[in-house]
Parts: sequence; structure tokens; C-alpha cells
Amino acid sequence: MAQGYLTTHVLDTARGCPAAGIEITLYRITDNGPLKIAEAVTNTDGRTDAPILGKEAFETGTYELVFDAGPYLTASGVAQEEPRFLDSIPIRFGMSEADSHYHVPLLLSPFGYSTYRGS
Repeated sequence: MAQGYLTTHVLDTARGCPAAGIEITLYRITDNGPLKIAEAVTNTDGRTDAPILGKEAFETGTYELVFDAGPYLTASGVAQEEPRFLDSIPIRFGMSEADSHYHVPLLLSPFGYSTYRGS
């Protein structure tokens, strides 16, 4: 049986381009609370250079990706507000298929975001 893994990317839907330089943290949600298991930064294509959770570390369960979007929005010229409307964006999701690839992207604009299970 093949092993699963997790990837992500970030697209800036307001500017119509990939979002480079966004720090991403991955947590596994446990009975004792969130457990940080990975960190990555998006490249010029808005993707991480490797899966944020590789096949060797993959386990089914509940996870949370946290995208640190505030610094990116500031650097891209979005007026700084205090506090910023979107700064740290958490996306909690479940992975139930041990042999599947999960792709959880973030579509970002200064005042809204969306996600989906991609391929």
C-alpha cells in the first residue's frame, strides 16, 4: 500500500499571483492539544519546496495548517491596520485515508480566504 502525504500552496487572489515568503506551521491535533510537527516557507511559486508532511511521517488524524499571512500582506502593499483583519490563518482538517495525497491550498486576499481539498 502506498503511503499518504500532505502538500499545500498559497495563491494571492487579489493580485493574481503565487504568494511567496509565507511561513506555514503544521500541527497534529492530539488529545493533549496541538503538537507542532513541521514548518515551511512558500517559494516563488507559492509552494513549499517539499511536502509539508512527507510519506515517512504521514499518519491519519486531525491536523491544522497555520499560515502567517500578515507579513506577506504588509510586504505586498496592503495598508497596515491594527490589528490586521487577516494575520494568522488556521485551517483545521482531517486526513482519513492512509494511502492518499492530501493537498490543502490557501487562496488569499487581504479581507478573505478560502481552501479546498485539491489534488
